Amino acid sequence: MSDPLPGYSGFVRDLLERKGARIGCRIRIVRKGLNEVIEGILMPKHMFSDPNTIVVKLDNGYNIGVKIREQDDIEVLGEVKVERIERAWHMDRSLPKVKVIGTGGTIASKVEYETGAVRPSLEPSDLLELMPELTSLAFLDTEVLFNILSENMTPRHWEILAERIAKVISEDRDVKGIVVAHGTDTMSYTAAAIAFAIQRPPTPIVFVGAQRSSDRPSTDAIYNFISAVITAVKAPFGESVVCMHATSSDKYNLVHRGVKVRKMHSSRRDAFQSINDRPLAIVDPEKFELKIINDRYTPRGDVDSMKIWTKFDDRVAIVKAYPGFQAEIIDMLVDKGFHGIVIEGTGLGHIGEYAFKAIERALQQGIPVVMTTQTLFGRINMNVYATGRKLLAMGVIPGEDMLPEVAYVKLCWILTQTRDLKEVRRMMLTNYVHEINPIHTYDLYPRWEYL
Repeated sequence: MSDPLPGYSGFVRDLLERKGARIGCRIRIVRKGLNEVIEGILMPKHMFSDPNTIVVKLDNGYNIGVKIREQDDIEVLGEVKVERIERAWHMDRSLPKVKVIGTGGTIASKVEYETGAVRPSLEPSDLLELMPELTSLAFLDTEVLFNILSENMTPRHWEILAERIAKVISEDRDVKGIVVAHGTDTMSYTAAAIAFAIQRPPTPIVFVGAQRSSDRPSTDAIYNFISAVITAVKAPFGESVVCMHATSSDKYNLVHRGVKVRKMHSSRRDAFQSINDRPLAIVDPEKFELKIINDRYTPRGDVDSMKIWTKFDDRVAIVKAYPGFQAEIIDMLVDKGFHGIVIEGTGLGHIGEYAFKAIERALQQGIPVVMTTQTLFGRINMNVYATGRKLLAMGVIPGEDMLPEVAYVKLCWILTQTRDLKEVRRMMLTNYVHEINPIHTYDLYPRWEYL
């Protein structure tokens, strides 16, 4: 039998058990001596949370933690009766077919108020229950490829996802777009990986996530998902992109190129921003409209012209330059048999001269070293100062205006194809999927509004 009080322990659990409480029932907490009475639905809680707290969902939809003292009392007001309205959701097969692939994350979840738990769900019926607008937009074909927290993503997961997307596109010519539900923390890494792995696809590959869970009134999951489906159906480009909120309010969404986007805030709904490039499009999910704002894109191709290479080397590291950087970090990577190193350098692409000997040793042992900038905005120029010129003379590869994480993903991808330093250099400096922007204009730093 499943635990009726998951996460609860100690005297708080004893109190709940004596009162006959279970997850999903309505309770009243009486905090004696404080003249406080709190009512709501008893929710489960994390095993690492304070053992003396009870989590309650208030009538306004928000969850709060209530500190329980020995003198406090709890009344069980009864079971919460959830009336389920069964609807026969019918999807129109004549509409554009969109393949939805779940990999985990907040967006691929649904709250169950009987238990208070949030479970993964990408069933068409669940999606249509939350977003009935989709019935007039697309025919959804859904599957869950894996269900993990995005911080647990690895290059091997990129390979599995890339292979699955390539298979879907190659075998089902009716698919007009791909939507990938993904956790936001490492979504830009995966979007970049898919951009390199599947080039010139006949459909957009749209990554989408949520900053706020589906049980919160401020959730962005619905707005983002509808915008992602609109992008999959209507976008003229065949690229790997990220579709997320443009502002903190439900104003519109932006579609960012997967190799030019970064999560720039830990919790805001408009966390994602294009770096060194303009977003590709604006999406209005209420009007079902998509407007292109960047003409520099790869148009939808066809299946026969698609280029696929889904392998990634997991022996690549990113290191950050900082005052007093310990050169033995690079020595350790060399000694441990790493195949490539990306440096987040300072400014125009620098690192302290005290690291030069270790970098030179790495290059002499056939390990490519790529220089990027931790400033993010702007491109490196290693010809300006003597430090950069010395690094270039050693054989360090300039990363142009690529984000450090994009250079990392690209190097992982390249090293499964060649380990020859000259060829690695040529490929790193080749602009495959607009990861290098040759022209920077004034409006790229930073432009918060695109309307």
